[in-house]
Amino acid sequence: MALDTVEAIRQLQDRSSAKRRSAAKRLRKLGDSCAGPALLEALKNEVRDSRTWETQYQMTMALGTCGSPSDLPYLRDLVLQRETLHAVHTAGGDAIVRLSYMEHSHTETIRWCLNTGNETLVGGALRAVAMLRLGLDQETVTDIIDFIEARSPQGGIYFWPTVAAAGWTGQRVHHFLTSCVSSPRSDVAEAATNSLAGNYGAYRPL
Repeated sequence: MALDTVEAIRQLQDRSSAKRRSAAKRLRKLGDSCAGPALLEALKNEVRDSRTWETQYQMTMALGTCGSPSDLPYLRDLVLQRETLHAVHTAGGDAIVRLSYMEHSHTETIRWCLNTGNETLVGGALRAVAMLRLGLDQETVTDIIDFIEARSPQGGIYFWPTVAAAGWTGQRVHHFLTSCVSSPRSDVAEAATNSLAGNYGAYRPL
């Protein structure tokens, strides 16, 4: 039987990392704001142990669906710390955009992520943009494409902005997607073809 919110919150304190991770995944799916405070505290404890990166990832992602904008200062500080794991940078970028979207400040947040120069963080942020199907102003879109095109086309960072571009407009976007159709990466090429047709595709991030 699947855990309810109360049971999953309780399981966040389990001695087993696997069970804490399972609880976080369940809460991420439930998206119950009542779990936000417990997830924040659990994450603060979890990041002390570098061995539990998968659990840290799921807790951060769950905070993105259950938390509130008041959690943003902690998350921003977390992803700026040198010792923070790559998986948490990805989840952190995703969660930060989701929580910022709740207070309509996602454009500012996307720019903040870009300004860090952290490709892993930006990748997570753009994944949230794609999954939420966010329309963005032309200036922000241009800044995103500039950031992406400065990287190797072999890189995985091209994938999520290519998906997100299904909802963007303008010549720069069209040129970006057209070039991505010829990407050396088949996943990017497929996403670009879908986006040119206005189709986001169906994706389920881990």
